[in-house]
Amino acid sequence: MASDELTLLPVPRLSALIERREVSPVEVTEAYLRRIDETEPRLNAFITRMDDQALASARQAEAEVIRGGYRGPFHGVPVGLKDLFRTKGVRTTSGSAIDREFVPDEDSAVAERFAAAGAVVVGKLHMTEMAFDGTSLNRHYGPARNPWDPERMAGGSSSGSGVAVAARQAALTVGTDTGGSVRVPAALCGVTGLKPTFGLISRYGATPLSWSMDHVGPLSRSVLDSALALNALAGHDSRDPASLRVAPRDYTNGLERGAEGAAGTRVGVVESFGWDLTEPGVRAAFEAAMTQLRTLGADAKPAATPDLALVNAAGSVVQTAEAAALHRERVLSRGREMDQAIRRRIESGLFIPAEAYLHAQRVRAMLRRELLSTLEEVDILASPTTAIAAPRLDQQRVTIQGREVHIREGLLRITRVFSAVGLPAISVPCGFTEDVLPVGLQLVGKPLSEPLLLRVAHAYQVSTEWHTRFPDV
Repeated sequence: MASDELTLLPVPRLSALIERREVSPVEVTEAYLRRIDETEPRLNAFITRMDDQALASARQAEAEVIRGGYRGPFHGVPVGLKDLFRTKGVRTTSGSAIDREFVPDEDSAVAERFAAAGAVVVGKLHMTEMAFDGTSLNRHYGPARNPWDPERMAGGSSSGSGVAVAARQAALTVGTDTGGSVRVPAALCGVTGLKPTFGLISRYGATPLSWSMDHVGPLSRSVLDSALALNALAGHDSRDPASLRVAPRDYTNGLERGAEGAAGTRVGVVESFGWDLTEPGVRAAFEAAMTQLRTLGADAKPAATPDLALVNAAGSVVQTAEAAALHRERVLSRGREMDQAIRRRIESGLFIPAEAYLHAQRVRAMLRRELLSTLEEVDILASPTTAIAAPRLDQQRVTIQGREVHIREGLLRITRVFSAVGLPAISVPCGFTEDVLPVGLQLVGKPLSEPLLLRVAHAYQVSTEWHTRFPDV
């Protein structure tokens, strides 16, 4: 099979070929490394490549498969990790110049679980510094560029994780999401991004930003691939205080229903949260997605939600205060080495009074209860993932229906809500703007409702073709 064909295959088809010994993990890894060679100079998705380690892992996987020791869907499959997951013996920069030479002596939980699954890690992926930005800008390592238009942002903070999947540099990647950092790059790059329930995937060994809002989640080409990743990554870890004790489950169960999986689902359309701040092209793609879900038998209608802008305000206070507490010494002792915009954002948290932090936490808890009440009336909520499509790399503000807003607001205002309350959310491609820029559909559910979210998202996905399109890079 030709190299380009291998990098086009979704995880289940690729792993089936490996299991049947019709293709070697070494052959697959070499195909992906060639693809990285071809595209990386234009895209800048990687901070650290791991070619030698990847080929060694691929040779080990090949030997194990030949001996009959096939481990499962990720055995011999190339994946990438956001560069805040510690990797033993390989530098982990967290997108910062301060950690440019930091080499951990242990693996993160995500790296451990992928190693147990036999996956091949091809590199550490670009991110915004300390994961504290929704763009793909990084003054230390340059910008990650959107493969649909390299002069545009890829979203953040898991920038390279979105780029690498869209550009076929890795079969699947893993990022973190505190305000939208998995779903935003997924939407802007035209791939699938899953933010599971808070605590479902261990954050051990991942550089923190906000201990009460950080989530770990996969970016992939399809909902099925994300479900397989959740099978590999989910599970209790006593090293993460927020880790949930949940019985193991197969998250692919129910996906066999295909397009019928959305039938009968009550979908609450989030219309009260700033349609006036959503670009027309994004809104058109979202409305077409709602029409498609109705065609599949879902009951999609407007949902009454609490004041989501208030959720964002509370979440912003909590995130900034926690980031300042976590990185106080860094900004005070080595702040000059940081991107000054990120430094100021973290430092501002040092001036948040304890009373304000506690009040924000109370507001956050109250609004979570109200959202859960809404989710008693509907099964899932639906919204655009981002209010805007990918901005230009040099763009700071955007005008939407006569109102000027900062691009960070346009990128994060919808996703941040559901990180603040810890609910599971998934972004899937649902169309393109007139400028041929991807648009994402976000579906949100109750805690631990991943099976339902995945089933409905999969139903939509198999009935449309948006996720099958790749940028020409």
